[in-house]
Amino acid sequence: MKRFDARRPDFSPYGFACELWQPVCMPRPDRHNEIELNLLTAGSLTYLLGGRRTTINSGRLAIFWAAIPHQIVDFEGDTPYFVVTLPLSEFLQIGIDADLMQRILQGELLVDPIPDDADEMLFQRWERELGGGKSTLERAASLEMHARLLRFADRFSQRQAVHSNPTLSRADQLACYIARNYQQPLTSQSVADAVGVHANYAMNLFRKTFGTTMTTFVTQHRISHAQRLLVTSNDAILDIALASGFQSLSRFNEAFKAACNCSPREYRKAHHPTVQTTSSTEH
Repeated sequence: MKRFDARRPDFSPYGFACELWQPVCMPRPDRHNEIELNLLTAGSLTYLLGGRRTTINSGRLAIFWAAIPHQIVDFEGDTPYFVVTLPLSEFLQIGIDADLMQRILQGELLVDPIPDDADEMLFQRWERELGGGKSTLERAASLEMHARLLRFADRFSQRQAVHSNPTLSRADQLACYIARNYQQPLTSQSVADAVGVHANYAMNLFRKTFGTTMTTFVTQHRISHAQRLLVTSNDAILDIALASGFQSLSRFNEAFKAACNCSPREYRKAHHPTVQTTSSTEH
C-alpha cells in the first residue's frame, strides 16, 4: 500500500496506475503531470488544491489535474482509498466536453454529482489489471476508464463544481491569495499585506503549514499555468511566460527547467505535439 513520500522530486511521474493509498496529512504539496482520480470507500479527504480547501467524501469519484500543487491537510478514517493516475496526453484524447476539460486544467477539483455503485468494483479490477503486467488487460482497463470519464462528463452537464469550505485559516488565506493573484507581481510583503499580517509572521506560518516558501508556491502556480497554456494553446513561449506571471523569458525558462527537467518547448512537444508555436524565440 502506498503513502505520500515527501522526498519524491516534483513532477516525478507515477505513470498509468490504479493503487490503494493510505490517507495521511501531507507535509508539503505534491505535483505530477497526470490526471488524478480519487475514490474513497469510507471517510473523507480534505485537499488544499491551488489555494482552495476542498473535501472529498466517500462514494463519489473526484478528478483533478495533479500538476496543480495539491496537499492533503485533513482526513477522516484510515480506510485506504483508490488513486488512479492517468497521463495527461491520454486524458486529452478521450474527447470529453471542452468546457469541462478546461475546468480541470484550470485547477478545479470536480466531484461526480451522482454516486455510482459500480465504481468500487471498477477500481478494484483496475488495481489488479494495471499491476498485472498483461498488456491486453491494461488496454481493457484503459478503455473502461475512458468510458467512465465520458459518463462523468455527461453527469456534469449541469456544471456542478465541488464547494470550497468558506472558513479559511490565516495560512489558507495566504495560499488562496497567491492562487488568485500569481499572474501579478507578488512579494512576501504584498501577500502578507493583503491578508493583514506581518511579513515575517506570514513567511514562517506558510512554511510551517505547507512545508515550502511563499516564493516557491508562487512559482509552482506560475509553472502550472504555463503548462496548461503549453498543452492547450498555440501561444508563443514568450507570451506564455508573461501570461503566467514571469517577468522575463530567461527567468521562465530557468524556473520551468528546474521544475520539469525540460524546456517549455520540449514539454509542449511531448504533451501536445500537434501544437505549433507562433514564435521560435527561446534561449
